[in-house]
Amino acid sequence: MKVREARTAAAEWVRQHAARENWFRGAYFSGSTVGLPDEAELPAASDIDIVVVTAEAEPPLKPGKLIYQGALLEITYLSWNLLASAEQVLTNYHLAPSFRIDTIFADPAGHLRRLQTEVARRYAGRTWVRRRCLNVRQKIEDGLRSIDADAPLHDRVTAWLFPTGITTHLLLVAALRNPTVRLRYLAARRVLAEYGHDGVYPELLELLGCAGMSPQRVEHHLAGLARTFDAAADAARTPFFFSSDITAAARPIVIDGSRELIRAGHHREAVFWIAATYARCHKILAADAPPEVRQAHAPAFEALLADLGIPSYGDLRRRASAVIRFLPALWETAEAIMSANPDITEER
Repeated sequence: MKVREARTAAAEWVRQHAARENWFRGAYFSGSTVGLPDEAELPAASDIDIVVVTAEAEPPLKPGKLIYQGALLEITYLSWNLLASAEQVLTNYHLAPSFRIDTIFADPAGHLRRLQTEVARRYAGRTWVRRRCLNVRQKIEDGLRSIDADAPLHDRVTAWLFPTGITTHLLLVAALRNPTVRLRYLAARRVLAEYGHDGVYPELLELLGCAGMSPQRVEHHLAGLARTFDAAADAARTPFFFSSDITAAARPIVIDGSRELIRAGHHREAVFWIAATYARCHKILAADAPPEVRQAHAPAFEALLADLGIPSYGDLRRRASAVIRFLPALWETAEAIMSANPDITEER
């Protein structure tokens, strides 16, 4: 499918399922496909990300991934309150990249386009880039310091994994790159190579726990994930914010997309999303699957955690502390990238 066709389907979904609601305030494209031209082929392991802006202070659970007119869409609701000012958006490292270019396709009051124009004008200003980097660093520290020892294993892993993976986002934000989700480690590796800081990358992999993992071992874990994914997708009844990521429609992104990375020689870069999806699958199994199904799939998850060096809560805490200790050095690298980045400008 062409990107243009997928975007047309996305816009039609918004017209039919959101634009008529009283709470609707607009919609725009987001994510990794934003920079693709209309005539490009949409990669099989990619979806079209849509942000639907709502007047509600607390939006409902996002629809997430769904297939509409043959296109795989990822739909997220965002409260209007988060877009109150350009300064608010410029400081938020998740929101700001979506307003760097105009991807707005629904804007009844004209607010989104005015906001986008202002954010785009100031986006590369050094002050705002640094503030977004600080936003990333704070998120890492807050997350790693709040791991609940009494939470179920899958929740503890998630609480450690995502802040650890956000270390890559600090580098991507400094380089004015999209803080991508599934491909974050591959993107960070490329930024470090581009700016002459290749030596930092093995340290990021060590903190994740996959620096020495072989392609064969990652393939093994992916096979285990595929079985667990199918069991979780079949059992799922309880709604979670990520529920649409564990469905038959989303399977090609997780399973086939990870296999493509491994076979392209990027096996270690596949580990983050394999681990994240494993933990999410086990959260679904814990909520909705009978004990025998949970027990059948537990050993494969535990084997991955053992390979990552985090089989116990104590190991998680030690690894979290190691990430926090590494942050000053990582910040120096981010500062060096910002200083060398020719696209960052002085604030006018």
